[in-house]
Amino acid sequence: MSQTVDLESNAILNDVRAFSSVRTRRILAFMVDFTIVLLLLIPAAIVVGILGVITFGLGWLLYAALLPLVAILYVGFTMGSGSQATIGMRLFGIRLMRLDGAPVDSVFAVLHAVLFWASIATLTPLVLLFSLFTRRKELLHDYLLGTVVIRNIHDLKA
Repeated sequence: MSQTVDLESNAILNDVRAFSSVRTRRILAFMVDFTIVLLLLIPAAIVVGILGVITFGLGWLLYAALLPLVAILYVGFTMGSGSQATIGMRLFGIRLMRLDGAPVDSVFAVLHAVLFWASIATLTPLVLLFSLFTRRKELLHDYLLGTVVIRNIHDLKA
């Protein structure tokens, strides 16, 4: 089974069409995903507000960690699923793939997202220019984790 996955992933990685317009699709997918996370913050903020009233203000301390918490849960449940893509990535026909052919699980998806935000925070958004110099349009965190974002296989067969 793993040999079949490796052969299939090598064929995909050598197909130029797998990386066609991935950078643009990835940027647009990020915008959609960020909007979804912001919309998910609304009910989460209401729950924390109610929790704060019940705990006499102690629960309101969760507001400081609410955005990262919602984003981590969103990425873990979407990118860590069988589709290996967030809702925005599915909308634009891309998915995350590990170079070793193993599936992306929730923990790996969260690690991928945390490393992305850490690289943006420490190296400024200019780190996104990294994708201009890699053959597979990888970002720094993709390169470090051994992942690549590709177009869906269904789009390639058409």
